[in-house]
Amino acid sequence: MPANALGNDRMRIPRTVWMLGFVSLFMDLSSELIHALLPIFLVTTMGMSVSALGVLEGAAEATAMIVKIFSGSLSDWLGRRKALLLAGYGLAALSKPLFPLAGTPAVIFAARLIDRVGKGIRGAPRDALVADVAPPQIRGACFGLRQSMDTVGAFAGPIAAILLMLSFHENIRAVLWFAVAPAFISLGLIAFGVKEPAGAGNAGPFRSALSWRTLREFPARYWFVVVLGAAFTLTRFSEAFLVLRAQQTGMNIAWIPGAMAIMSVVYSLSAYPAGVLSDRVDRRILLALGLVILIAADLVLGAGASIVTVLIGVALWGLHMGLTQGILAAMVAETAPQALRGNAFGLFNLFSGVGMLFASVIAGWLWDSHGAPATFYAGAALAVIPLAMCRFAPRLAKQNH
Repeated sequence: MPANALGNDRMRIPRTVWMLGFVSLFMDLSSELIHALLPIFLVTTMGMSVSALGVLEGAAEATAMIVKIFSGSLSDWLGRRKALLLAGYGLAALSKPLFPLAGTPAVIFAARLIDRVGKGIRGAPRDALVADVAPPQIRGACFGLRQSMDTVGAFAGPIAAILLMLSFHENIRAVLWFAVAPAFISLGLIAFGVKEPAGAGNAGPFRSALSWRTLREFPARYWFVVVLGAAFTLTRFSEAFLVLRAQQTGMNIAWIPGAMAIMSVVYSLSAYPAGVLSDRVDRRILLALGLVILIAADLVLGAGASIVTVLIGVALWGLHMGLTQGILAAMVAETAPQALRGNAFGLFNLFSGVGMLFASVIAGWLWDSHGAPATFYAGAALAVIPLAMCRFAPRLAKQNH
Protein backbone atom coordinates (compact mmCIF):
# COMPACT_ATOMS: atom_id res chain seq x y z
CA MET A 1 0.00 0.00 0.00
CA PRO A 2 1.49 3.40 -0.94
CA ALA A 3 2.89 5.42 1.95
CA ASN A 4 5.02 8.49 2.29
CA ALA A 5 8.80 8.37 2.32
CA LEU A 6 8.89 8.26 6.14
CA GLY A 7 6.70 5.16 6.23
CA ASN A 8 4.20 6.86 8.53
CA ASP A 9 0.99 4.81 8.67
CA ARG A 10 -1.00 8.03 8.80
CA MET A 11 0.11 8.75 5.24
CA ARG A 12 -1.22 5.56 3.74
CA ILE A 13 -4.05 5.74 1.25
CA PRO A 14 -7.27 5.41 3.34
CA ARG A 15 -9.38 2.26 2.95
CA THR A 16 -12.36 4.30 1.77
CA VAL A 17 -10.35 5.64 -1.17
CA TRP A 18 -9.39 2.08 -2.14
CA MET A 19 -13.02 0.92 -1.94
CA LEU A 20 -14.20 3.87 -4.03
CA GLY A 21 -11.50 2.93 -6.51
CA PHE A 22 -12.87 -0.61 -6.83
CA VAL A 23 -16.42 0.76 -7.15
CA SER A 24 -15.24 2.97 -10.01
CA LEU A 25 -13.34 0.06 -11.56
CA PHE A 26 -16.39 -2.20 -11.84
CA MET A 27 -18.75 0.55 -12.98
CA ASP A 28 -16.30 1.73 -15.62
CA LEU A 29 -15.80 -1.84 -16.81
CA SER A 30 -19.55 -1.96 -17.38
CA SER A 31 -19.87 1.50 -18.90
CA GLU A 32 -16.84 1.29 -21.19
CA LEU A 33 -17.86 -2.13 -22.51
CA ILE A 34 -20.98 -0.34 -23.75
CA HIS A 35 -19.33 2.91 -24.83
CA ALA A 36 -16.63 1.12 -26.84
CA LEU A 37 -19.37 -0.29 -29.08
CA LEU A 38 -22.14 2.30 -28.85
CA PRO A 39 -20.88 4.81 -31.48
CA ILE A 40 -20.57 2.02 -34.07
CA PHE A 41 -23.94 0.57 -33.04
CA LEU A 42 -25.66 3.94 -33.45
CA VAL A 43 -23.94 5.19 -36.62
CA THR A 44 -23.48 1.91 -38.51
CA THR A 45 -26.40 -0.24 -37.32
CA MET A 46 -29.05 2.39 -36.51
CA GLY A 47 -28.02 4.96 -39.14
CA MET A 48 -27.51 7.93 -36.80
CA SER A 49 -25.50 10.86 -38.22
CA VAL A 50 -22.25 11.90 -36.52
CA SER A 51 -23.81 15.31 -35.79
CA ALA A 52 -26.66 13.59 -33.94
CA LEU A 53 -24.15 11.40 -32.11
CA GLY A 54 -22.31 14.55 -31.03
CA VAL A 55 -25.54 16.00 -29.65
CA LEU A 56 -26.31 12.73 -27.83
CA GLU A 57 -22.85 12.45 -26.30
CA GLY A 58 -22.68 16.14 -25.43
CA ALA A 59 -26.13 16.12 -23.83
CA ALA A 60 -25.39 12.91 -21.92
CA GLU A 61 -22.06 14.09 -20.51
CA ALA A 62 -23.38 17.59 -19.82
CA THR A 63 -26.33 16.09 -17.94
CA ALA A 64 -23.94 14.15 -15.70
CA MET A 65 -21.87 17.21 -14.95
CA ILE A 66 -24.81 19.55 -14.38
CA VAL A 67 -26.62 17.14 -12.03
CA LYS A 68 -23.46 17.11 -9.89
CA ILE A 69 -24.16 20.65 -8.72
CA PHE A 70 -27.35 19.56 -6.97
CA SER A 71 -25.91 16.34 -5.54
CA GLY A 72 -22.90 18.28 -4.28
CA SER A 73 -25.12 20.79 -2.45
CA LEU A 74 -27.21 17.97 -1.00
CA SER A 75 -24.18 16.03 0.21
CA ASP A 76 -22.79 19.12 1.96
CA TRP A 77 -26.14 19.66 3.68
CA LEU A 78 -26.49 16.03 4.76
CA GLY A 79 -22.87 15.79 5.79
CA ARG A 80 -23.09 12.24 4.46
CA ARG A 81 -22.15 11.08 0.98
CA LYS A 82 -22.95 7.32 0.92
CA ALA A 83 -26.72 7.56 0.33
CA LEU A 84 -26.15 9.68 -2.76
CA LEU A 85 -23.49 7.26 -3.98
CA LEU A 86 -25.99 4.40 -3.69
CA ALA A 87 -28.63 6.39 -5.57
CA GLY A 88 -26.23 7.40 -8.34
CA TYR A 89 -24.63 4.02 -8.90
CA GLY A 90 -28.05 2.36 -8.56
CA LEU A 91 -29.51 4.42 -11.41
CA ALA A 92 -26.50 3.64 -13.58
CA ALA A 93 -26.86 -0.09 -12.88
CA LEU A 94 -30.58 -0.05 -13.73
CA SER A 95 -29.88 1.66 -17.07
CA LYS A 96 -27.55 -1.07 -18.36
CA PRO A 97 -30.20 -3.57 -19.55
CA LEU A 98 -31.83 -0.86 -21.68
CA PHE A 99 -28.91 -0.80 -24.13
CA PRO A 100 -29.22 -4.38 -25.47
CA LEU A 101 -33.02 -4.11 -25.37
CA ALA A 102 -33.13 -0.86 -27.40
CA GLY A 103 -34.83 -0.97 -30.79
CA THR A 104 -34.48 2.72 -31.67
CA PRO A 105 -31.97 5.53 -31.04
CA ALA A 106 -34.56 7.16 -28.74
CA VAL A 107 -34.28 4.27 -26.26
CA ILE A 108 -30.49 4.51 -26.37
CA PHE A 109 -30.78 8.25 -25.75
CA ALA A 110 -33.02 7.62 -22.72
CA ALA A 111 -30.67 4.96 -21.37
CA ARG A 112 -27.66 7.26 -21.77
CA LEU A 113 -29.45 10.06 -19.94
CA ILE A 114 -30.48 7.77 -17.05
CA ASP A 115 -26.93 6.46 -16.82
CA ARG A 116 -25.48 9.98 -16.84
CA VAL A 117 -27.99 11.28 -14.29
CA GLY A 118 -26.73 8.48 -12.07
CA LYS A 119 -23.17 9.56 -12.72
CA GLY A 120 -24.11 13.14 -11.91
CA ILE A 121 -25.71 12.17 -8.61
CA ARG A 122 -22.66 10.23 -7.46
CA GLY A 123 -19.82 12.31 -8.91
CA ALA A 124 -19.55 15.32 -6.59
CA PRO A 125 -20.29 13.38 -3.35
CA ARG A 126 -17.68 10.77 -4.32
CA ASP A 127 -14.99 13.40 -4.97
CA ALA A 128 -15.98 15.23 -1.79
CA LEU A 129 -15.73 11.96 0.17
CA VAL A 130 -12.23 11.38 -1.19
CA ALA A 131 -11.33 14.93 -0.11
CA ASP A 132 -12.91 14.30 3.33
CA VAL A 133 -10.85 11.20 4.11
CA ALA A 134 -7.58 12.02 2.29
CA PRO A 135 -4.69 13.41 4.39
CA PRO A 136 -3.73 16.81 2.87
CA GLN A 137 -0.13 15.66 2.39
CA ILE A 138 -1.19 12.93 -0.05
CA ARG A 139 -4.43 14.38 -1.45
CA GLY A 140 -3.13 14.37 -5.02
CA ALA A 141 -2.09 10.73 -4.64
CA CYS A 142 -5.54 9.79 -3.30
CA PHE A 143 -7.34 11.42 -6.21
CA GLY A 144 -4.81 9.93 -8.61
CA LEU A 145 -5.27 6.41 -7.19
CA ARG A 146 -9.06 6.53 -7.47
CA GLN A 147 -8.77 7.88 -11.00
CA SER A 148 -6.22 5.21 -11.89
CA MET A 149 -8.45 2.39 -10.65
CA ASP A 150 -11.36 3.95 -12.52
CA THR A 151 -9.33 3.71 -15.72
CA VAL A 152 -8.34 0.09 -15.02
CA GLY A 153 -12.04 -0.62 -15.43
CA ALA A 154 -12.13 1.60 -18.47
CA PHE A 155 -9.34 -0.55 -19.95
CA ALA A 156 -10.95 -3.86 -18.99
CA GLY A 157 -14.29 -2.86 -20.55
CA PRO A 158 -13.05 -2.52 -24.14
CA ILE A 159 -10.87 -5.64 -23.78
CA ALA A 160 -13.95 -7.56 -22.66
CA ALA A 161 -15.85 -6.08 -25.61
CA ILE A 162 -13.20 -7.37 -28.05
CA LEU A 163 -13.21 -10.89 -26.59
CA LEU A 164 -16.99 -11.04 -26.46
CA MET A 165 -17.39 -9.66 -30.00
CA LEU A 166 -15.07 -12.38 -31.27
CA SER A 167 -16.87 -15.05 -29.23
CA PHE A 168 -20.37 -13.95 -30.26
CA HIS A 169 -19.53 -13.33 -33.93
CA GLU A 170 -19.89 -9.51 -33.69
CA ASN A 171 -23.40 -9.70 -32.22
CA ILE A 172 -23.37 -6.33 -30.43
CA ARG A 173 -26.69 -6.81 -28.64
CA ALA A 174 -25.54 -10.08 -27.07
CA VAL A 175 -22.27 -8.50 -25.95
CA LEU A 176 -24.02 -5.52 -24.32
CA TRP A 177 -25.79 -7.85 -21.87
CA PHE A 178 -22.44 -8.60 -20.22
CA ALA A 179 -22.28 -5.01 -18.94
CA VAL A 180 -25.08 -5.63 -16.42
CA ALA A 181 -23.28 -7.79 -13.81
CA PRO A 182 -20.26 -5.55 -13.03
CA ALA A 183 -22.57 -2.54 -12.59
CA PHE A 184 -24.44 -4.33 -9.81
CA ILE A 185 -21.16 -5.52 -8.25
CA SER A 186 -20.12 -1.87 -7.86
CA LEU A 187 -23.44 -1.17 -6.14
CA GLY A 188 -22.78 -3.98 -3.65
CA LEU A 189 -19.30 -2.67 -2.89
CA ILE A 190 -20.75 0.70 -1.91
CA ALA A 191 -23.42 -0.85 0.29
CA PHE A 192 -21.05 -3.12 2.20
CA GLY A 193 -17.55 -1.68 1.71
CA VAL A 194 -17.65 2.13 1.78
CA LYS A 195 -17.65 3.82 5.19
CA GLU A 196 -17.92 7.54 5.88
CA PRO A 197 -15.47 9.33 8.20
CA ALA A 198 -16.24 9.53 11.92
CA GLY A 199 -18.41 12.49 12.77
CA ALA A 200 -20.18 12.63 9.43
CA GLY A 201 -23.69 13.99 9.77
CA ASN A 202 -25.90 17.00 9.21
CA ALA A 203 -23.64 19.96 8.54
CA GLY A 204 -26.21 22.73 8.95
CA PRO A 205 -28.80 24.45 6.76
CA PHE A 206 -29.09 23.58 3.10
CA ARG A 207 -27.01 25.89 0.92
CA SER A 208 -27.54 25.73 -2.80
CA ALA A 209 -24.43 26.27 -4.90
CA LEU A 210 -26.53 28.50 -7.14
CA SER A 211 -27.50 30.94 -4.38
CA TRP A 212 -25.69 34.27 -4.40
CA ARG A 213 -24.80 33.91 -0.73
CA THR A 214 -23.07 30.60 -1.31
CA LEU A 215 -21.32 31.76 -4.47
CA ARG A 216 -19.76 34.66 -2.57
CA GLU A 217 -18.10 32.26 -0.12
CA PHE A 218 -15.84 30.82 -2.80
CA PRO A 219 -12.49 32.63 -3.15
CA ALA A 220 -11.25 34.13 -6.43
CA ARG A 221 -8.64 31.41 -6.91
CA TYR A 222 -11.38 28.75 -6.85
CA TRP A 223 -13.29 30.59 -9.58
CA PHE A 224 -10.15 30.71 -11.70
CA VAL A 225 -9.89 26.90 -11.42
CA VAL A 226 -13.56 26.63 -12.46
CA VAL A 227 -13.03 28.80 -15.56
CA LEU A 228 -9.83 26.93 -16.38
CA GLY A 229 -11.65 23.60 -16.12
CA ALA A 230 -14.46 24.84 -18.38
CA ALA A 231 -11.99 26.09 -20.99
CA PHE A 232 -10.19 22.76 -20.80
CA THR A 233 -13.39 20.76 -21.26
CA LEU A 234 -14.39 22.87 -24.26
CA THR A 235 -11.31 21.51 -26.06
CA ARG A 236 -11.93 17.85 -25.12
CA PHE A 237 -14.98 16.38 -26.85
CA SER A 238 -16.43 12.90 -26.28
CA GLU A 239 -14.21 9.84 -26.73
CA ALA A 240 -16.91 8.51 -29.08
CA PHE A 241 -15.09 10.43 -31.81
CA LEU A 242 -11.94 8.40 -31.12
CA VAL A 243 -13.92 5.22 -31.75
CA LEU A 244 -15.25 6.59 -35.05
CA ARG A 245 -11.75 7.70 -36.08
CA ALA A 246 -10.46 4.18 -35.43
CA GLN A 247 -13.28 2.79 -37.58
CA GLN A 248 -12.18 5.05 -40.46
CA THR A 249 -8.83 3.24 -40.61
CA GLY A 250 -10.59 0.08 -41.80
CA MET A 251 -10.05 -1.77 -38.52
CA ASN A 252 -12.21 -4.87 -38.08
CA ILE A 253 -15.30 -3.98 -36.04
CA ALA A 254 -14.49 -6.54 -33.33
CA TRP A 255 -11.09 -4.90 -32.72
CA ILE A 256 -12.22 -1.26 -32.67
CA PRO A 257 -12.76 -1.29 -28.86
CA GLY A 258 -8.99 -1.83 -28.68
CA ALA A 259 -8.56 1.89 -29.35
CA MET A 260 -10.40 2.69 -26.14
CA ALA A 261 -8.41 0.01 -24.31
CA ILE A 262 -5.15 1.65 -25.36
CA MET A 263 -6.39 5.06 -24.22
CA SER A 264 -7.54 3.67 -20.89
CA VAL A 265 -4.37 1.71 -20.08
CA VAL A 266 -2.20 4.78 -20.73
CA TYR A 267 -4.62 6.85 -18.65
CA SER A 268 -4.53 4.29 -15.84
CA LEU A 269 -0.74 3.98 -15.78
CA SER A 270 -0.21 7.74 -15.73
CA ALA A 271 -2.98 8.98 -13.38
CA TYR A 272 -1.55 7.78 -10.07
CA PRO A 273 2.10 8.78 -10.75
CA ALA A 274 0.85 12.18 -11.93
CA GLY A 275 -1.12 12.56 -8.69
CA VAL A 276 1.90 11.65 -6.57
CA LEU A 277 4.12 14.03 -8.53
CA SER A 278 1.57 16.82 -8.22
CA ASP A 279 1.94 16.65 -4.42
CA ARG A 280 5.62 17.58 -4.85
CA VAL A 281 5.79 20.02 -7.75
CA ASP A 282 3.78 22.96 -9.05
CA ARG A 283 0.52 21.46 -10.34
CA ARG A 284 0.26 24.14 -13.01
CA ILE A 285 3.29 22.65 -14.77
CA LEU A 286 1.73 19.19 -15.01
CA LEU A 287 -1.58 20.64 -16.18
CA ALA A 288 0.18 22.65 -18.89
CA LEU A 289 2.12 19.54 -19.94
CA GLY A 290 -1.15 17.63 -20.21
CA LEU A 291 -2.58 20.31 -22.50
CA VAL A 292 0.51 20.23 -24.72
CA ILE A 293 0.04 16.47 -25.03
CA LEU A 294 -3.66 16.99 -25.87
CA ILE A 295 -2.66 19.33 -28.69
CA ALA A 296 -0.20 16.71 -29.96
CA ALA A 297 -2.91 14.03 -29.78
CA ASP A 298 -5.33 16.16 -31.80
CA LEU A 299 -2.73 16.91 -34.46
CA VAL A 300 -1.80 13.23 -34.80
CA LEU A 301 -5.45 12.14 -34.96
CA GLY A 302 -6.24 14.86 -37.48
CA ALA A 303 -3.35 14.00 -39.77
CA GLY A 304 -3.29 10.23 -39.34
CA ALA A 305 -5.11 7.82 -41.62
CA SER A 306 -3.36 4.56 -40.72
CA ILE A 307 -4.20 2.28 -37.82
CA VAL A 308 -0.80 2.82 -36.17
CA THR A 309 -0.99 6.62 -36.40
CA VAL A 310 -4.51 6.78 -34.98
CA LEU A 311 -3.59 4.44 -32.12
CA ILE A 312 -0.60 6.67 -31.29
CA GLY A 313 -2.96 9.63 -31.17
CA VAL A 314 -5.35 7.69 -28.93
CA ALA A 315 -2.47 6.80 -26.57
CA LEU A 316 -1.47 10.47 -26.34
CA TRP A 317 -5.09 11.31 -25.56
CA GLY A 318 -4.99 8.85 -22.65
CA LEU A 319 -1.73 10.36 -21.38
CA HIS A 320 -3.19 13.86 -21.33
CA MET A 321 -6.17 12.55 -19.33
CA GLY A 322 -3.88 10.91 -16.79
CA LEU A 323 -1.90 14.11 -16.32
CA THR A 324 -4.89 16.41 -15.88
CA GLN A 325 -8.05 14.87 -14.40
CA GLY A 326 -6.84 14.03 -10.90
CA ILE A 327 -4.89 17.29 -10.75
CA LEU A 328 -7.95 19.38 -11.58
CA ALA A 329 -9.92 17.57 -8.85
CA ALA A 330 -7.14 18.22 -6.32
CA MET A 331 -7.04 21.91 -7.33
CA VAL A 332 -10.79 22.19 -6.71
CA ALA A 333 -10.43 20.54 -3.29
CA GLU A 334 -7.60 22.84 -2.25
CA THR A 335 -9.09 26.14 -3.40
CA ALA A 336 -12.62 25.60 -1.97
CA PRO A 337 -13.79 25.99 1.66
CA GLN A 338 -13.90 22.60 3.37
CA ALA A 339 -17.58 22.96 4.36
CA LEU A 340 -18.55 23.58 0.72
CA ARG A 341 -16.54 20.89 -1.05
CA GLY A 342 -19.61 19.12 -2.45
CA ASN A 343 -20.89 22.44 -3.78
CA ALA A 344 -17.42 23.23 -5.11
CA PHE A 345 -17.23 20.05 -7.18
CA GLY A 346 -20.82 20.56 -8.30
CA LEU A 347 -20.15 24.09 -9.57
CA PHE A 348 -16.93 22.97 -11.23
CA ASN A 349 -18.80 20.23 -13.05
CA LEU A 350 -21.65 22.55 -14.02
CA PHE A 351 -19.28 24.77 -15.96
CA SER A 352 -17.39 21.77 -17.33
CA GLY A 353 -20.69 20.20 -18.41
CA VAL A 354 -21.60 23.25 -20.47
CA GLY A 355 -18.16 23.08 -22.07
CA MET A 356 -18.56 19.38 -22.85
CA LEU A 357 -21.97 19.95 -24.43
CA PHE A 358 -20.68 22.65 -26.77
CA ALA A 359 -17.50 20.69 -27.52
CA SER A 360 -19.30 17.51 -28.63
CA VAL A 361 -21.99 19.34 -30.62
CA ILE A 362 -19.36 21.39 -32.47
CA ALA A 363 -17.20 18.30 -33.01
CA GLY A 364 -20.11 16.38 -34.57
CA TRP A 365 -21.01 19.31 -36.83
CA LEU A 366 -17.40 19.73 -37.98
CA TRP A 367 -17.12 15.99 -38.65
CA ASP A 368 -20.22 15.90 -40.88
CA SER A 369 -19.52 19.25 -42.59
CA HIS A 370 -15.76 19.30 -43.00
CA GLY A 371 -14.48 15.82 -42.16
CA ALA A 372 -12.77 14.16 -39.22
CA PRO A 373 -9.44 16.07 -39.50
CA ALA A 374 -11.21 19.43 -39.02
CA THR A 375 -12.70 18.18 -35.74
CA PHE A 376 -9.32 17.34 -34.26
CA TYR A 377 -7.53 20.40 -35.62
CA ALA A 378 -10.21 22.63 -34.06
CA GLY A 379 -9.66 20.88 -30.73
CA ALA A 380 -5.92 21.55 -30.94
CA ALA A 381 -6.51 25.23 -31.68
CA LEU A 382 -8.93 25.66 -28.76
CA ALA A 383 -6.52 23.95 -26.34
CA VAL A 384 -4.17 26.93 -26.64
CA ILE A 385 -6.60 28.97 -24.48
CA PRO A 386 -6.45 26.87 -21.28
CA LEU A 387 -2.74 26.31 -21.91
CA ALA A 388 -2.16 30.07 -21.70
CA MET A 389 -4.40 30.26 -18.61
CA CYS A 390 -2.15 27.82 -16.72
CA ARG A 391 0.42 30.60 -16.36
CA PHE A 392 -2.05 32.61 -14.25
CA ALA A 393 -3.64 29.76 -12.29
CA PRO A 394 -3.33 29.89 -8.48
CA ARG A 395 -0.07 28.50 -7.20
CA LEU A 396 -0.93 26.13 -4.38
CA ALA A 397 1.41 25.63 -1.44
CA LYS A 398 3.18 22.26 -1.42
CA GLN A 399 2.32 20.04 1.52
CA ASN A 400 4.99 19.04 4.02
CA HIS A 401 6.05 15.42 3.78
